[in-house]
Amino acid sequence: MPSLSTFGRRVRKLWHGSDLALVGQRRERRMRVLSSGVMVVMGLSWGLFFSSRDYWAIVVMDVAIVLSGIAVFALTLRDQARSANLILFSTLMLVVVASTLLLDPPTVAAPRATHLYLLPIAVGALMAFRDEPLWLRYGISIFALLLFVALAASNWRPTDLYALPDDVRIAGSWVQGLVAMALFFFLLHILQSDTAERSELDRDLRAAVRERQFVLYYQPQLDGDNRVIGAELLIRWQHPQRGLLAPGEFIEHAESTGLIIPIGQWVLEQAAVQLRRWQDEPSFRDLDLAVNISQKQFSQSSFVAEVLGLIERYGVEAPHLELELTETLIIHDMEDLTRKMAALVERGVRFSLDDFGTGFSSFSHLKRLPLSKLKIDRSFICDVLTDANSETIVRTMIALGQSMGMTVVAEGVETEAQRCFLAANGCRQFQGYLLGRPMPLADFCTFVQRQNA
Repeated sequence: MPSLSTFGRRVRKLWHGSDLALVGQRRERRMRVLSSGVMVVMGLSWGLFFSSRDYWAIVVMDVAIVLSGIAVFALTLRDQARSANLILFSTLMLVVVASTLLLDPPTVAAPRATHLYLLPIAVGALMAFRDEPLWLRYGISIFALLLFVALAASNWRPTDLYALPDDVRIAGSWVQGLVAMALFFFLLHILQSDTAERSELDRDLRAAVRERQFVLYYQPQLDGDNRVIGAELLIRWQHPQRGLLAPGEFIEHAESTGLIIPIGQWVLEQAAVQLRRWQDEPSFRDLDLAVNISQKQFSQSSFVAEVLGLIERYGVEAPHLELELTETLIIHDMEDLTRKMAALVERGVRFSLDDFGTGFSSFSHLKRLPLSKLKIDRSFICDVLTDANSETIVRTMIALGQSMGMTVVAEGVETEAQRCFLAANGCRQFQGYLLGRPMPLADFCTFVQRQNA
């Protein structure tokens, strides 16, 4: 189990977001957190109410609402947006349909109204699943609309046992109609605003690719002797109006639109240019540069040829170029992945596995891939001194990497105590704010000369 400090940090991140998160992502996280809280409170309240009247069938539904709310919150806490959204919308539709059939049967005096909530649910699904495959995004919305049509066009109900009295339902019809339509209008407004934001971001990002508005920052990597051995390249966007933007404000959109491919190609070329310049300077010729590679970029059939072409064109010593892959990437098409990696490793290029421990890689994946480094994710490092599970995991990762002949790099090292613990357990390379924040090239060169003097 994570420590209380870890839990608190994750909850704060869910509510406030991070500087790297898109506005839309923060909004969705907040809505899921609020929705899960409402589900728990409403489920408990109605469960107590109906249990006092021995309406046990409805109590079972209320228990399901509470459990679903807890599940949505837990999955949101783990950044598993798809699973959280699936549970959230499935539960909402189930509750609306069950309430409509059991509590709100149509009569001459009081027509149905509960089914009106399916309209905002359909719009909400379009927002929540906007980055998912089309069949999932539109399938859930269409299913909600079909349920709405079926309930609006039919008077069928399984029983009148739980039906509320007409005098209650007459007033309730007005209230529920007004609330459902208000939600419908509110979500339509958010959807339109979000679409406008994305259109503006798409236009600006395409201009950035065309006009080369990106800059590179270098985060130092140090060895056990406190000497700089290389750096990880981190991209920033020098937006004409908004200033310097961090990767989290545009990378996800670049991934979804395919713009990550030309951006990634530019970063690789800049890495090759810089490595070539350093080869003529004694203070820098032994430094390595690590470049993050996206799944879409790596899956291009021309990827290997492009990397080898850059190495040949600029005369780069290939072992100084390190390509960082994520655990998410290595579970896709292992045959293509291993073939491309082998072709590049044969020419001297090295590979590292980034954010190790947060994805889905297994021992069978690790032993098949020609990796030279494992990078332990910062989420484990930050709690390594306060959480017994994190301590055990980090020790195991270090031992695993060493046993497989890989170098282990600890990311997110922020205190001297953390570094001492890591060094005592066999970790020999470190990266984090304690050692050096991401910095422009000129500052990085000054840092190297001072640190390695």
